[in-house]
Amino acid sequence: MTGQEPAHPEEPAEALEELADAADHAAEEVSRFGAPGKPFSRSPFITGLVGGAGLIMAYVAYQAVVSVWSMLLLIFVAAFLAVGLNPAVVRLRSWGLNRGVAVAIVGLGMVLVFCGGIAALIPPLVQQGDQVIEKFPDYLQQLTHNQWLNDLDKKYDIITKVKGAATATNISNLFGGVLGGVSTVFGTMFNALMAVVLTFYFLAAFDRLKSGAYKLVPASRRVRAERLGDEILAKVGGYMIGAIGIAACAGITSYIFMLIVGIPYAYALALLVAVLDLIPQVGATLGAVVVCIVGFAAGSLGVGIACVVFFVVYQQLENWIIYPKVMNRAVAVTDLAAIIGVLVGVALLGVIGALIAVPAVAAMQLIIREVVMPRQDQS
Repeated sequence: MTGQEPAHPEEPAEALEELADAADHAAEEVSRFGAPGKPFSRSPFITGLVGGAGLIMAYVAYQAVVSVWSMLLLIFVAAFLAVGLNPAVVRLRSWGLNRGVAVAIVGLGMVLVFCGGIAALIPPLVQQGDQVIEKFPDYLQQLTHNQWLNDLDKKYDIITKVKGAATATNISNLFGGVLGGVSTVFGTMFNALMAVVLTFYFLAAFDRLKSGAYKLVPASRRVRAERLGDEILAKVGGYMIGAIGIAACAGITSYIFMLIVGIPYAYALALLVAVLDLIPQVGATLGAVVVCIVGFAAGSLGVGIACVVFFVVYQQLENWIIYPKVMNRAVAVTDLAAIIGVLVGVALLGVIGALIAVPAVAAMQLIIREVVMPRQDQS
């Protein structure tokens, strides 16, 4: 015998009851609204009701997106421009300037370019564009003096059909009245101004927006997501700067050529060539066709042939020398992928879709190569 009294068997039971009472009291204090009830039964009625509510909300969201689609498209264009101009801000910061000053300089440059473009382009563009539209049927009439075209016209009645469709009214409607409608011109100017303003705001908050987007990625994958995202942004910016440079080169070269050979409306046609050259794969050809038609009609057979030779030679130089040297430093996209991307982009977003198609394809190729394929190799 140790002299110690044996423990009562009811003491453990009493201790457990006290602990249970304390736990219930704590639960009541934590949840003063009472204990949760049983979950709803997943009856067909409840399932159908929730599904129907989801469909209604999806339809409402779709209608909301459709109603503000033009504004969303403008915001998207401004964001795309901000991504393209951010390398200029980065370059200015590398010279020792802080981001606010760098963004202010780039923004001031945007305003000067925008105002200078309006002052230099809009008046002659409207004037010469209207003259081109008005005289386009006359150009077609002058083409009838060509012997081989006369032979084709006798067989298929081509000139009569084209002249019937190529009136000033139809051509103005075809281009949406951009060159002849004052309201459309001012509407385009307003949209361009809004895009410039939004681009400036996107540039000012670029680092903050980018870091906020990266924080949505889990911390374990954030470093890799940042590297991939920075690479994609660099490709988009490089592509945009390269495309603008190539288009400017095409427009300036075409303008000089048209001045030399004496093609009328050289200013408007050169601007048209530069704008169309922004469209990958097919834009340069469209601009060349328009200039060649004016060259044959307003000039002479020799001028028209010179136009054909010039654009054939220039497009070969652009396709095989200028474009590869510029774009290989920014994006590496195969011709097939670029053509498919442009077709899909045009079907979805029109001209804007064609402009962003190549960098979008480059981004998808990067994600597939760096994310999808390594996972497939591990499985």
